[in-house]
Amino acid sequence: MALINIHNLPPTVQQMYSKILYGVLALAGVMLIGTGGYKIMIGASATWLDSFYMTYITVTTVGFGEIFDFSQRPEGRIFTMIIGGAGLGALWFCFSAGTALLLANDINQSWRRQNMLANIKKLRGHYIICGFGRVGRNVAAEMDMAHLPYVAIDNNLEMLQQHQELKKNNLLYLGGDASDDALLEQANVHEAAGVFAVTGDDSLNLMIVMSARHLNPKVRIVARCHEVRNFEKITRAGADNVISPDFTGGMRIASAMIRPTVVNFLDEMMHGRNNLRVDDIDVPQGFKSCALGDLALARPSDYVLLAIRNGNDWHFNPEPNYQVEAGMALIVMAAPGGRVTLEQLLRTHIT
Repeated sequence: MALINIHNLPPTVQQMYSKILYGVLALAGVMLIGTGGYKIMIGASATWLDSFYMTYITVTTVGFGEIFDFSQRPEGRIFTMIIGGAGLGALWFCFSAGTALLLANDINQSWRRQNMLANIKKLRGHYIICGFGRVGRNVAAEMDMAHLPYVAIDNNLEMLQQHQELKKNNLLYLGGDASDDALLEQANVHEAAGVFAVTGDDSLNLMIVMSARHLNPKVRIVARCHEVRNFEKITRAGADNVISPDFTGGMRIASAMIRPTVVNFLDEMMHGRNNLRVDDIDVPQGFKSCALGDLALARPSDYVLLAIRNGNDWHFNPEPNYQVEAGMALIVMAAPGGRVTLEQLLRTHIT
């Protein structure tokens, strides 16, 4: 069983543990002083056990009476009163600190929430996953694979906490209704790059899309939809893409039958040890226009350039003299490390 590292606990809880430790040490000191004092006063006729027992019944005030006769020795009774007062104070100090620690769970939860809100507030260009069921958790797994920051929102707070403890991945999460404007603002939607509306309820996803679009008109929104008749409604509400797991699943099943090699390739790309993905990387603003060949994209082990998108136009397998400009997007097959390398390379051409 792992020992508690108090340095990883909130300051308030650390103080409680310190108080308990001080109280136990003070109580132990009183017991030692009392035992030694009685032994010295009584002498050889008193055993160490008798001296400890006298100290114990004095400190705990059990009321069994003196086992040493101090009727003719006032210094003995004075010593007993001192030991009793000091011991009772140390004992109640331990009890009060222990009781406070039992209540510290609420304090700890409050501290964790404040710490989490502070970490979320620092995020820029992150993603918000609204709905952390089966689909939402798979989205989160993909975000983890791509090393992209995200905040999970779900009504089931206990499930979010269990997922964080199980995965041990410092999951940032908020419990509540993801369509609530205040909760989306806590998730820092104004600075987010994208919002996933992936709950199991089309109506709730519609409300999430409307709220997110109202709060951040520039954010990209991808929504989940079960009923085909709701596609147009969610799109009109502001979703950039509407995905039906049922429809996509049906297409995948059909593809596995009629084009198995392509499906196997995609499976290997998605689930292989190289963690390859077909990804799009935006050419940043301020990028100095140059020919593709001048970028020196000779890193086939890290990424493979498949196409370049310029607005609604696509240029597949572009030639070295193709002019790359800010606002375009590079479509590449890359592992997470390759994506980072390519993004760094593009930033070196910013004027």
